[in-house]
Amino acid sequence: MSILVTGGAGYVGSHTVIALLEEKDVDIIVVDNLSNAYRGDGVKKPEPLRRIEEMTNKHIHFYDVDIRDREGLDKIFDNHKIDCVIHFAALKAVGESVQKPLEYYQANITGTCTLLESMRAHNVYKLVYSSSCTVYGDPQRLPLDESHPTGSGITNPYGKTKYFCEEIMKDLCNSDQNWKIVSLRYFNPVGAHISGRIGEDPTGPPNNLMPYISQVAVGRLKELQVFGDDYPTVDGTGVRDYVHVMDLADGHLRAARLFDDNNFRGFHAVNLGTGQGQSVLQLVSSFERVSGKQVPYRVVGRRAGDVAANYADVTLARTLLGWKATRNLEQMCEDTWRWQEKNPQGYRQ
Repeated sequence: MSILVTGGAGYVGSHTVIALLEEKDVDIIVVDNLSNAYRGDGVKKPEPLRRIEEMTNKHIHFYDVDIRDREGLDKIFDNHKIDCVIHFAALKAVGESVQKPLEYYQANITGTCTLLESMRAHNVYKLVYSSSCTVYGDPQRLPLDESHPTGSGITNPYGKTKYFCEEIMKDLCNSDQNWKIVSLRYFNPVGAHISGRIGEDPTGPPNNLMPYISQVAVGRLKELQVFGDDYPTVDGTGVRDYVHVMDLADGHLRAARLFDDNNFRGFHAVNLGTGQGQSVLQLVSSFERVSGKQVPYRVVGRRAGDVAANYADVTLARTLLGWKATRNLEQMCEDTWRWQEKNPQGYRQ
């Protein structure tokens, strides 16, 4: 079986690649433009993929191609008999998307349409899509289930790109019964592979909370900025549903298994989360307890595009995918700290 993984050198993508290789004999083709992944000078493959090959003793095909490059994508589909696609490639920072909306619409929407066109041209109709809970906008109710309205009250361009891409995929499935698409709306990925050899390594200042905390703990950053402490939550800070990246990776594997059923058709959206919310300060406290390090922080103004709280109803993930999150907050912090302590500068050693 051959699987094309777009954005496979990034955070969730790389952890899904190792999960695929650890589970079964599968041919992995990774496409990544390295906008958020590190590759050393004179090295052919990005560092996460190089390490995964060492750990699994398996080969990964890698192409340094932007998904907006139709000609480049077509060559990859011509070179490999691809069975399905797992699509991560996207710009993904909520705050940055408010500042750079055109870049987000171009990369996320145009890129996805180009990928779908190339897939269709090569008779590849199976897709697992990396979506987001941001499609729900400012929650009308909690926990968020898949029947919650999407597209209304979305507070940032990043969320809008995920919503628009889902709508495009729905229309595509309605127009052609060949398509099988599972859109995984995941909440807040954290943690790292238990080996400590791969983890989250953002290029530039971290946009997500956990790598920000871990970089403060390891001494790369002076202090954590907490964006707002006046939300209507348990301690005034934002509440999110943090889910371990390896649990997310397992969710993608289980979604891809649905394609084995010949009767499975159309577009299906599924939440991936723990079903529990944790505040920013609760996450900081847990990380300090696990790492033994103090994480100094300073409260600043709210960040544009953020909502007060969101967490998932994960009933459908259990019934459709047979999936549930198995790692708790302590394990998320332990695995993050192991990765950061072993790799204080991330992949740039």
